[in-house]
Amino acid sequence: MNDDLQQLCKTLHLAHLPEGVEKVPFDDPRSFLAGVLRQEVEGRHQARIARLIKKAKFRERKTLEAYEWTDTVQLPATLTQPSLTSLQFIDHQENVILMGSSGTGKTHLATALGQEACQQGKEVRFFQVASLVQQLEEHFRAGTLGKFKRGLDKCDVLILDELGYVPFQKEGAELLFHLITDCYERKSVIVTTNLEFGQWNRIFGDNRLTGALVDRLVHHAHIIAFKGESYRLKHALSHQKSIHSSS
Repeated sequence: MNDDLQQLCKTLHLAHLPEGVEKVPFDDPRSFLAGVLRQEVEGRHQARIARLIKKAKFRERKTLEAYEWTDTVQLPATLTQPSLTSLQFIDHQENVILMGSSGTGKTHLATALGQEACQQGKEVRFFQVASLVQQLEEHFRAGTLGKFKRGLDKCDVLILDELGYVPFQKEGAELLFHLITDCYERKSVIVTTNLEFGQWNRIFGDNRLTGALVDRLVHHAHIIAFKGESYRLKHALSHQKSIHSSS
């Protein structure tokens, strides 16, 4: 590409045109220009998706296409697989709670739903709950909690992974409670947990606070149960068995 065209693209903020303008077929001036501009629009779209995925801070990349739906994933009567994967619950500010034993695919599904939301142009934030509570406590003590929470205001989906693995102190439990309360009927929350609701007081240490939290989460929620043994354990045992059989 010559220097003049490169400078024009820079002036007009057409960042994606230099990458492949030579690949656009030239049949006539109008169709060529449309093809060039279409390339810029698509480039901007893909760049925005990449920014959203990076900002979400997922622990790993997972997709709905790669998710293995089995009989162990039990959807409630309020939800179908197509309505879940099309993210209708986000448009209605509804929550999704993924409940079951460790290793049964909850985090994979939560991550895949979050990444699909990014593909649709929605803002997502992904947190392991223990890490989030630690951050809330640190910001509270530093006097920056308001700024931290304002950074979450624009997100459409808040993913809280692994609720139930680490108990909280009173301060952390209350901070998490207030954060989830701020989301109520304003944005969707996806929670993965290995505990049934009746056991959540082990984590929060306060029956009244736990009851109020569960009440807000489940009011507009779809609860998906994960049955069966850990996929990771099953895979490890299968791998171990194949090693022994081949030796």
